[in-house]
This record gives sequence, C-alpha cells and structure tokens, in this order.
Amino acid sequence: MSHAQRVLLDDGAPHPHAFTRAEVGWTPHLAPLAEDELTERHIDGLVDAARVKSDYFRLLARDPEVLKARTLVDKDIFYNAAEGLPRADRELAATAASRRNGCVFCASVHSRFSAHHSKRADDVDRLLAEGVGADLGARWNAVVAASVALTDTPSSFGGAEIDRLREVGLDDLEIADVIHGAAFFNWANRLMLSLGRAVAPVGEPA
Repeated sequence: MSHAQRVLLDDGAPHPHAFTRAEVGWTPHLAPLAEDELTERHIDGLVDAARVKSDYFRLLARDPEVLKARTLVDKDIFYNAAEGLPRADRELAATAASRRNGCVFCASVHSRFSAHHSKRADDVDRLLAEGVGADLGARWNAVVAASVALTDTPSSFGGAEIDRLREVGLDDLEIADVIHGAAFFNWANRLMLSLGRAVAPVGEPA
C-alpha cells in the first residue's frame, strides 16, 4: 500500500445522530482498492460480484482469501436457516451486539432484516432507541441478554444465559445460532468501527 493510500480519509460526511433502521452509509479511514484495480483473485474473494460497489468490501479485498472465508461464514450464519433459529432472531442477535458496541452501520442493516422477517418493527425500533435493556418480551429479551454477555466479553456468557434461552423454548441448534450471530458481529463491529465510520442517512438533519 502506498503512502497516499495509507493517509486517513475524511470526506466531511455527516455522522448519524441516532441508531436507525434507515440506510446508513459508511466511509473508510483508509483507501479501498479502486474498482479497476480488482483482479480475478479479488473478485473471487468478494464472493458476490455486486460488492465491487462497496468501499468496505473493496478495502477488505486487499486480503481476498481472508475476506472470502469471512463472507462464507457470514452467509452460513445468517442465510442457512433450514434448521435452528428463525432468521429474524439471528438478525436480532446481530442487532443487539451492534447496538451494544455502538456500530450504527451494522445495527441499521441487521435491524432492517430483523424487522422485516419478524414483522415486529416497533420492538426492533425500541431496541435501537432504548438500548439493550429494552423490554422486547421474554424470548427476545433472552436472545438480547445472551448476545450482550458475549459482546461484553466471552467469559461473561455462560450457564445462566443458556438456561434463560432454554426457558423461553430454544433448543441446542437455536442456542448455537444465537451464539454464532452475536459472536460474529461482535467481531465484525470492531473491524468496521476500526476501518471507518458511519455516515448519516440521506435527508437526516445536519
């Protein structure tokens, strides 16, 4: 990476004022690869060709093999929903981790998915507005609490969180999906927050 590419970027774009389900942007601190720099190796690492339009994924594509492994894990956690936890609850776990970590971008993406799949937009908005202590009902409260414990530090998660998940009806596969969704986004939040920052949705007041 050249000196020019290592210079921190700052385009002056406005920061979001709050957590939201609206489409939040993201701007990198470091220069991503330009679209015309992408080779077949980079495209393979992106997995989805449409991601060439994303600054975030073009930045991660500087290490395409790691990006490919990361993306395949991500897709398996959230899209392989034939068994285990419903998609809405997997997205809730990611939203809770993102809300706890302060990642406005990730929270916006996964809260939209959770609201869409659950049809519980009001509860999702309550989580975004009030934080991880919001009362979302016994089942969702248990999912959020487990996600928060993992997010704060993995050693905070243990038997009490598992027992609470079992009490609201989750089986072993479903509990594993809570863990996977929260743990993956606990890591992904830190990566995204380190490499750039969220940009306010279009139309948000300055």
